[in-house]
Amino acid sequence: MKVCLLLEGCYPYVRGGVSSWTDGYIRAFPEYEFIIWTINSDRKNAGKFKYQLPDNVTEVQEIFLTDAFAMGRSGRERFTDEELESLSQLVRCEDLDWKTLFSIFDSGKVNPHAFLKSGTFLEILNELCATKYQHAPFAEVFYTIRSMILPLLHIITQPVPEADVYHSIATGYCGVLAALGSVRYNKPMIITEHGIYTREREEEILRSKWTVPNLKDLWISFFTMLSHCAYEYATFVTSLFEHARETQVRLGCEEEKTSVINNGIRIQRFASVIPKEPDGWIDIGAVVRIAPIKDIKTMIYAFSELKHSVKNTRLHILGDVDDEQYDEECHQLVDYLKTEDIIFVGNTDVVDYFKKLDFTILTSISEGQPLAVLESMAAGLPVVSTDVGSCRELLEGGPGDKLGACGFICPPMDPGALAQAMKRMCINADRRRSMSEIGRDRVNNGFAHEFMMKKYRDLYDKLETEEAV
Repeated sequence: MKVCLLLEGCYPYVRGGVSSWTDGYIRAFPEYEFIIWTINSDRKNAGKFKYQLPDNVTEVQEIFLTDAFAMGRSGRERFTDEELESLSQLVRCEDLDWKTLFSIFDSGKVNPHAFLKSGTFLEILNELCATKYQHAPFAEVFYTIRSMILPLLHIITQPVPEADVYHSIATGYCGVLAALGSVRYNKPMIITEHGIYTREREEEILRSKWTVPNLKDLWISFFTMLSHCAYEYATFVTSLFEHARETQVRLGCEEEKTSVINNGIRIQRFASVIPKEPDGWIDIGAVVRIAPIKDIKTMIYAFSELKHSVKNTRLHILGDVDDEQYDEECHQLVDYLKTEDIIFVGNTDVVDYFKKLDFTILTSISEGQPLAVLESMAAGLPVVSTDVGSCRELLEGGPGDKLGACGFICPPMDPGALAQAMKRMCINADRRRSMSEIGRDRVNNGFAHEFMMKKYRDLYDKLETEEAV
């Protein structure tokens, strides 16, 4: 079987999280051939992979969104009524006939720039402004729509690799690409959502300063439209925990397509981690990419507050820099607060470093089912986490789980609450030891990598069987 794996903004350019999951996933299926079809923001990242690709990756096809803004050639302006309706729905960010849209821009038959300079586009845009955005400056609406649909139209004009199944690790842009491949070659499609893409983009847009305030609803509608495309063409849609599956259904996915497949980790990797011997310090770790969604600034503020009451603490931040400007801001914040004992470790051997820690923290604004938490639990490290994704269920147990808590939960973006939770963990070594055993037991009971892979193999087998029939 040849699997086209579709990714956006992660593997193989970025370490950790979904990228780690993807690398382990490919290696667990040596009998399958994988094509990586990946979307990155900027062509300057071309070929700059952080992973040595597995032997069963036979092709990598890269798409760069910045390429969308290179000037294009002219093209046709005359469209059928059916095509006009799809184009109008696209500009209005409504659900549309994606097969018609794909056929319009198939392999560059219509250049996206030509369409955006056409009289047809201006007529559609004028109607949108007249009916919905009468009080918004026309130029703002124009450049907002252009910023939305030009990258989208650019990616659907790209050559489509032929595969037996298109497996997208999100909805969004890569979900649309998976739908394009599925339609082009009449092959099945799978979506695995680690986080709910639509909700993550909505949170990002509502907090953002780069979006025009009275057009934020249009951006949210745009990403909702992309997710609807992915859900419509998918054969199977998986999520990491039950609440996420319910959210997919509320967002428009047919319930019979959905199922839950928990994340799984290679538990034996962490068996060698034993509790750290007391040395006069409480060492706190954070396995995290340096990116705004991970909210490192709240982590720094909270640790600075913790240091006032528990002075023998150190914070170790383990992970690559994903956003250089944000990384610089985090270092400036540490200098401004004059907080000592914050160590930016960078990328490192997490298993080995876990042996130096007493517990870990996660301060993300949004998550699915974070591998960093599962790996901490497998290593016998209690966790303090924000109440995002499935973190509460991981730390406190889901339905039928009587093991107890292996960590503390606090609200996102609340440095005071985070500092108090860390303090509770710091001052009670007996509780940490008890939580250590609970965390290991919970991971052993339901989050083994082998169990996860069996479920995905069953999905592929089911697709092969249906294809044969």
